[in-house]
Amino acid sequence: MTRLLRLALAWGLGAAALAAQQQKPAEPKEEDESLIPKEYAFNPLQAEKEFKVGAFYFRKGSYRAAAGRFLEATRWNPGYAEAYLRLAEAQEKLKDAKAARQAYAKFLELAPDDKRGAEVRRRLQRLERASPGGAASPPASAESPSPSRGTSPRTGAPGGPGPARGTPPAARE
Repeated sequence: MTRLLRLALAWGLGAAALAAQQQKPAEPKEEDESLIPKEYAFNPLQAEKEFKVGAFYFRKGSYRAAAGRFLEATRWNPGYAEAYLRLAEAQEKLKDAKAARQAYAKFLELAPDDKRGAEVRRRLQRLERASPGGAASPPASAESPSPSRGTSPRTGAPGGPGPARGTPPAARE
């Protein structure tokens, strides 16, 4: 009986040692906090804070920063209609028609009876007419170079040296 007990004990210890060798070590926690994906929970106070900072950036003319803050506000409070409206306005300033249309549509979904609804509907229709088919207009960098520019003398790539500095805007075109 003791022999059988020793055999079972040895077998159990051997299996445990083998399992410990086969397990991979746990990954260490990410040290760079900026790489950790942010988790959003309903937080209207944080949404309001993000909104106020976004409004500051919008007044300052930093539309990309403002759009980022308004987007954060909508993540903290998905029912914050005003944040969607301001996000749409910032996206419109950034010439991102598709994102602006989505934000305006979300505003109208959340606040269909808002007094600014008629103006928002007009803006939405104007954006839809400007880019038919629902596609956003291509960014300026995706367009072909202007005819006044040739190719780069070194690389042969389009968009060569362009007009000289100090040339009046009318003479550049």
